[in-house]
Amino acid sequence: MTPSVNSRELILEILLAVTKQEGYSHVVSEQILSKHQYLSKQERSFITRVSQGTLERMIELDAVLDQFSKTPVKKMKPVIRCILRSAVYEILYMDAVPVSASCNEAVKLAKRKGFTGLSGFVNGVLRGIARGKADIVYPDKKQDVAAYLSVKYSLPVWLVELWQESYSTEEIEAMGQSFLKEKPLCVRVNTAQTSPEKLMERLQKEQVTVRQDEKLPYAMYLSGYDYLAGLESFRDGDFYVQDLSSMLVAEYAGIKKGMYVIDVCAAPGGKSIHIAQLMEETGHVDTRDVSEYKVELIRENIRRCRVGNMSARCQDATVLDTDSVEKADVVIADLPCSGLGVLGKKPDIKYRMNPTDLESLAGLQRQILDVVCAYVKPGGVLVYSTCTIDKMENEQNVEWFCKKHPEYRLEEQRQILPQERDSDGFFIARLRKE
Repeated sequence: MTPSVNSRELILEILLAVTKQEGYSHVVSEQILSKHQYLSKQERSFITRVSQGTLERMIELDAVLDQFSKTPVKKMKPVIRCILRSAVYEILYMDAVPVSASCNEAVKLAKRKGFTGLSGFVNGVLRGIARGKADIVYPDKKQDVAAYLSVKYSLPVWLVELWQESYSTEEIEAMGQSFLKEKPLCVRVNTAQTSPEKLMERLQKEQVTVRQDEKLPYAMYLSGYDYLAGLESFRDGDFYVQDLSSMLVAEYAGIKKGMYVIDVCAAPGGKSIHIAQLMEETGHVDTRDVSEYKVELIRENIRRCRVGNMSARCQDATVLDTDSVEKADVVIADLPCSGLGVLGKKPDIKYRMNPTDLESLAGLQRQILDVVCAYVKPGGVLVYSTCTIDKMENEQNVEWFCKKHPEYRLEEQRQILPQERDSDGFFIARLRKE
């Protein structure tokens, strides 16, 4: 059955909110879908697939449109541009949807949105692409590899060129493929109140497809569900949504029972809750973030996961808290970053970010590290992590930190690329205070 016109109107609403109003794709999608929970699972899946797919492949879709349209994409009206992008995505990547339906519904939507005069243009461009999709031309990989990678994997040219300084063409291609790949949701079992075996059994009863990770038994991959809040196991706090690479922060920290741990930029609290659960109701995890809004997100998750050895408070990580100096066994510094490792989940990041932003973020990370390193006891550990694959924010920051703070010794650092075990791109460094 072809999804209803209403579904495509919601797709357009999501695309306009992200591309015109600069909303965050994951937030916008969640807000719009939560208002329309009466829709069938099939319709909700269609809306998610087309809206996210369009955002993920926007550079490629624009390149295709520019080959078939006399009016360049940049000069199109925002509504028409978004209608065409999503329809082209359907034509190229949604085999189950008839091409005629994609074209016809796009024309109807243009008319309904007050663009009757452009409905013929919309129809002509889409019919042309449908007829000529076998003749779509991509940049020549041998002549201009950056342009090829940019269009093929919808990555800004500046970003490809930045990665070329650190990674091979094969690695960048693998990253691009990973970002565009549909992946199951990774979650962490709340071991404080259930076991992996019990959770798997409960999820299967809820008609969820579950796969356990090969190396971390408390990590699971879920698919086939409608929406998370509809699962009783989620509402009961039996699991927490967290990427596999993010779970490794607690593993690298060497957490033991009875420790005092400070997490300086903790919202929404996943890593802190993981650490608190590893300590089995002993010790304490002192979580902090810069705003009351973010702190309330942490508190909400503490309540849902029923964690007793953890607290949350408002504290700017760039300002020294003198009461915390040399008090912590472990300090977790999972700091604000460019997010270039999570483009598969938040595709709008690649269209917002620019080289100047990277420099600014790297500077902020250094400012925070300079402050929070004071909270570690002699012999304690500072764990620095980011969800990016940018060396300026990762390895170069660690090198800078070790030169400025010779009392710290780098014990281990690891750059996780997104193609590894279908996880996010992530960086972790463990530094020991001598």
